[in-house]
Amino acid sequence: MAILNPLIHAPVRLQLLTSLSAVSEAEFVTLRSLLEVSDSVLSKHISALVEAGYVHSRKGVQAGRRTTWVGLTKHGHAALRDHVRVLRALIDAVE
Repeated sequence: MAILNPLIHAPVRLQLLTSLSAVSEAEFVTLRSLLEVSDSVLSKHISALVEAGYVHSRKGVQAGRRTTWVGLTKHGHAALRDHVRVLRALIDAVE
């Protein structure tokens, strides 16, 4: 039986990855607002996902201010798909 990915399963990380799956990249402040977390909490989760190779981040300037952009990698897409497949199997076992 396949198991849930503990790195992805944390609620904020799962929400972050699913949000990123719909776009090529998202700005840090947009993600912070969407997930309703502090800068430090989001930074910590992004760092863990970057280290695993699930997301990439880049810094830039937009409208005269520094910003960070975050995007899902191919490896991250695959890991999220696998995690969702396991979740669906668990849900199907209940119904």
